Amino acid sequence: MDYQVYQPQQKLERYVKYYWTLHNDDDLVPHSRERVFPDGCIELIFNYADPMRIFENDQAVIQPRNIVHGQLKRFIELESTGRIGLFCARFQAAGFQPFIDFDVSDLTDRSMTIAEIWGKEGTTLESEMQSASNTDQRMVLVEAFLINRLAKSKKINTEISLCVDDIIASDGLMTIDELSQKYHIGKRHLERKFLSSVGLSQKLFARIVRFNHALQMIANKDFSTFTHVAHEGGFYDQAHFIRDFKDFTGLNPKQYFSENLEMVKFFNLE
Repeated sequence: MDYQVYQPQQKLERYVKYYWTLHNDDDLVPHSRERVFPDGCIELIFNYADPMRIFENDQAVIQPRNIVHGQLKRFIELESTGRIGLFCARFQAAGFQPFIDFDVSDLTDRSMTIAEIWGKEGTTLESEMQSASNTDQRMVLVEAFLINRLAKSKKINTEISLCVDDIIASDGLMTIDELSQKYHIGKRHLERKFLSSVGLSQKLFARIVRFNHALQMIANKDFSTFTHVAHEGGFYDQAHFIRDFKDFTGLNPKQYFSENLEMVKFFNLE
């Protein structure tokens, strides 16, 4: 499996976190369900190989080839049906709103096809992307499309982007009250703008940031015990960390790390 990451051009850095590709020509390799966890980002996905399955209420549904998937509140499960060929743009948390004509919250926990979102422009982009023969061509096409949309946008909200930056910099610990005071914005107004621009409430987004920070600490083995992870990650205690972990992954940490006994031994709670 070949996974690559590419940085956007400067004009789009504020909106696009990065592009990523996943490629595998071997359709004989067995595929298993993969869980995708909330990470606070929206994805623009182009599939130029075999379709993907998404599981809804444990029922497999073939996913459209070219979609935007909104913010996740909990995990989803995906499975390849054969060859894998994906080109995706991962947006900054508040980065997708300027490119559409409706509130990004309408996409939360769901996907829409590119044609549904952008009409004829989207259909043309889909066709061009399917005809492209390599990553460089796909990136040029997507960036030209996004820059053109950005030039016509009336939904650029700098204040919400700054709030998002503050929450991420604090590893999810900055509150809506602190943001309201810092930017001299009414709390209710800020909550509404945050939801419409990010697709999540500030509180839920902060929880997701905090959860992903804890996952990164675990991945880096930057801890002595999971109580330490909970404390350094801003959770009340280990039980609080485990509750959030289960909310976002559908598993408790012992289940998630069941194949890594070195990790499992750190858990003293079920």
